[in-house]
Amino acid sequence: MHKVLLTALLASLLLAGPGCAALPPSPSPTRARLPTPAVTEDPYAGLRQWMVERQIAGRGIANQRVLEAMRTTPRDRFVPADLIAQAYEDHPLPIGYGQTISQPYIVALMTEMLDPQPADVVLEIGTGSGYQAAVLAGLVQHVYTVEIIPELAESAAQRLQELGYGNVTVANLDGYFGWPEHAPFDKIIVTCAPDHIPPELVEQLSEGGRMAIPVGPAGFGQTLWLVEKVSGEALTTNYGLVSFVPLTGGHEEK
Repeated sequence: MHKVLLTALLASLLLAGPGCAALPPSPSPTRARLPTPAVTEDPYAGLRQWMVERQIAGRGIANQRVLEAMRTTPRDRFVPADLIAQAYEDHPLPIGYGQTISQPYIVALMTEMLDPQPADVVLEIGTGSGYQAAVLAGLVQHVYTVEIIPELAESAAQRLQELGYGNVTVANLDGYFGWPEHAPFDKIIVTCAPDHIPPELVEQLSEGGRMAIPVGPAGFGQTLWLVEKVSGEALTTNYGLVSFVPLTGGHEEK
């Protein structure tokens, strides 16, 4: 019996290989479980989708790039905190200093009127809270936007920077006179209403360029015009009645 045990022991040593003994297998190493990063969902994505389907595409806006810009631009970040619940309803909202952020449909309509292209340089008159500039920023090369109220210009510039809109430049200027240092512009959009089309803006519009502008007295009864510059002349198309805050500034003294 002792002889049998000795034989078995020698066999196990030979199977283990030279210079080592057969040992029980080591337990698998314990791997630390890394925490799963929290997924930050946009709580307003569904509302934006609804807004586009019902209020914008549902009312005839067909440019797919414009619809996508409206679907992805967070309007809730451009309205006062106490009005966020109304951010995706189809009406203007006050933003202070007697100014408003336009209703989503009008923003989409005026953007589509411009037919924005990726290489375009655009001038916006009336920055407000910066929402229209943000919508355009995803569609064009650069947006220059001017605001006559210093506090709104400053807050819009900071908001756009914080949200990562690096291709938007904001200035506190009288929009009636445009921004000649950066002219000519492929497209111009005016989000406040003068009582006539400013000749300075037509001059700063490039040949073949397009401008969307409401014209008329304060209140209802203003007309939304598409201005196209052809052979140096301004050709206009009537897009119907709208209501915007008036364009203010030095031109009123003339």
